[in-house]
Amino acid sequence: MTNLPLPLPLSEQIHARLTERLQPTALKVIDESAAHAGHVGANDSGQGTHMRVCVASPLFTSLSRVQRHRLVYDELQDFIDQGLHALAIELI
Repeated sequence: MTNLPLPLPLSEQIHARLTERLQPTALKVIDESAAHAGHVGANDSGQGTHMRVCVASPLFTSLSRVQRHRLVYDELQDFIDQGLHALAIELI
């Protein structure tokens, strides 16, 4: 029997991705999926479908608010493609 590592929760995967790519000075990823149970895009597990990201990054310095949001969305597009239904972004 092999002990394969369990995949990280989606919130931790998103945190790792944004840490690597945006070099944030502040970052919080909150899984709000349980609060959306029964809504469109929710799953039976109550996890991994609705996320809130609060982020500050030096890479945002010369970007407009829309460009900052686009940058976060672009970095997380593969998660969206794999079932992340809702992503709330708070720029701090």
